[in-house]
Amino acid sequence: MSSSGIPRGGPALTEAEAEDLLRCICFKTGPPRTVGVELEWLVHELRDPRLPVRPPRLAAALDTVRSLPLVSALTFEPGGQLELSSRPAGSLMECLDSVAADLRAVRSALGPLGLALSGYGVDPWHAPRGRVLHEPRYDAMEAALDRTGPAGRAMMCDSASVQICLDAGHEEPGPLGYHRRWRLAHLLGAVLVAVFANSPLHGGRRTGWRSTRQALWTDLDPRRALAPTPDGDPRAEYAAHVLDTPVMCVRADEGPWDVPEGLTFRDWLRTGLPRPADADDLRYHMTTLFPPVRPRGHLELRMVDAQPGADGWMVPVAVTTAVFDDPAAAETVYRAMKPLAERAGVAPAPRNPLWLAAARDGLTDPELHSAALAVFATAMEALPRIGASEEVRRAVAAFHERYVIPGSCPADELEVVTS
Repeated sequence: MSSSGIPRGGPALTEAEAEDLLRCICFKTGPPRTVGVELEWLVHELRDPRLPVRPPRLAAALDTVRSLPLVSALTFEPGGQLELSSRPAGSLMECLDSVAADLRAVRSALGPLGLALSGYGVDPWHAPRGRVLHEPRYDAMEAALDRTGPAGRAMMCDSASVQICLDAGHEEPGPLGYHRRWRLAHLLGAVLVAVFANSPLHGGRRTGWRSTRQALWTDLDPRRALAPTPDGDPRAEYAAHVLDTPVMCVRADEGPWDVPEGLTFRDWLRTGLPRPADADDLRYHMTTLFPPVRPRGHLELRMVDAQPGADGWMVPVAVTTAVFDDPAAAETVYRAMKPLAERAGVAPAPRNPLWLAAARDGLTDPELHSAALAVFATAMEALPRIGASEEVRRAVAAFHERYVIPGSCPADELEVVTS
């Protein structure tokens, strides 16, 4: 959710031009080659994470981190969460090794300041964390999301995730074809929610969800965090979804940004009000949509809670990459996921029965548990084929033994520890 400049002045966009542009930029096809990850972390007091970090102290620490020579892009979320976004990497290990080195540098800088990075899907102790970034984008976002309740502010300030970025896939059909990968992402995504759920507490209280973070996304607003139907043509369905989602804000060069109510981008194109929309407005509008799988040329899988431990984030990245990018694993997992489609039904993720069960019940749900066992078994076979190191393979196997086999998730341990 990093802010953007406002380089406007291009020609007004027509509805047909917008549809063509979306079809071109959302799914860029070709052989799957690159892997990326975006890691969000809560920043807490090292001596006692239950103590809130005061805004001036947090701001000074963030200034220190900004001075580091990192390979990953460094940004900050509205509540002061730290985010590292990797460069597109040519292999799983290139991605993991690069981000791990950057994380070591960040932790080394924060430690002497008495601060630490914490991996939870939402802040277990504080709700809400105050917004520390006051920029036109976040002012407008808060105003827009407040219309439908408190989930928006909690998402902005209290949540953290592991977002996995993989190529869209081949134009042609097959296990690595973009149509198949789009479909797989929306079924496997529910399994990833359940396996890696790590946010049962918010503000010191149990919420009734194993992934409270996913529950917040579900409640965000009527349309902004929903997926389009995954059954049709991905390009056409997502283009229509983008155009028919209400505009969060209309940017301005000076002063606060306008926050219209109920104005879809399609309406904006047709009316030209409050001003004509151009191609940059469309690109910006796309950054204000938060579906669980967001096509940005590549596929951005956004459903995994931040993970415990210094390197816990590596497991979801490794497992997901293995079952998407190894052809044999992709075919096996797709077949294993197909029975989940009936459970999902026709409602869009994350509001369908499959995704709701994943966020609420985790792997205590028998169908999701069975699917997770199949995913991990397949991933562990595929990891050597995609060049995963012995250390990464051991980490995946340890997670499998600790959580997947018995049918639990990190959220279950957090409940025990904090009760």
